[in-house]
Amino acid sequence: MDSIGPIPLHVGLIMDGNGRWAEQRGKPRLYGHRRGAENVRRIVTHAQSLGIRFLTLYAFSLENNQRPAAEVNGLLSLFELYARRWLSQLLEQGIRIHLIGDVEALRPSTARALRKLEDETQKGEQMTVILAANYGGRDEVLRAMRRFWQSGATKGPSRWEDFEKFLDTAGIPDPDLILRSSGEMRLSHFLPLQSVYSELYFPSVLWPDFSERDLDEAVAVYRRRRRRFGRLGGREMSE
Repeated sequence: MDSIGPIPLHVGLIMDGNGRWAEQRGKPRLYGHRRGAENVRRIVTHAQSLGIRFLTLYAFSLENNQRPAAEVNGLLSLFELYARRWLSQLLEQGIRIHLIGDVEALRPSTARALRKLEDETQKGEQMTVILAANYGGRDEVLRAMRRFWQSGATKGPSRWEDFEKFLDTAGIPDPDLILRSSGEMRLSHFLPLQSVYSELYFPSVLWPDFSERDLDEAVAVYRRRRRRFGRLGGREMSE
């Protein structure tokens, strides 16, 4: 029998399929986004119960800004609404929010709501939820390079460790497992530098229907895989 590895320390979720889920039911796309937002809290709670310590949620990509203005504004309003509704639960569960992406480029009310949520949960020690908001992987690299040169560096970094501390994810371990709901098999600018050794999983379920059981299955698949990191016969680095 194959050996079973440990629970992933860090899981990335590309929460895809809200719009299609709504359209299949004859509803507006924002109805699907609302149901998807409600699902986030349930999945975060279950991830915490499994022992996952870091969970990155791809909440809003830079490319999402190209959608119709009504949908974009509706999504940003949902962020503001759930930032208020979710706060007490996060504090109770000891969950810290960390933001990545060009958050300040969002409309001011949304940026303020998200920063307030981040600030007020900083004492959480049980789990870290990373919200990727207005995030794109290439954009993160450009912003990291600007921070690197603004730090006073006189020559380029010679080691990865010298550069990664300027990324949005500084101090956060790379994701062990990345899953994308809806069956689409691409990462779409999600943590391209951090995911070089991530295990990938693409369930067909649309995000509003993604359940605790679906997360259990993703974790079970991950635990049956052997991660070598370029070595022969390697085992989990977190073991």
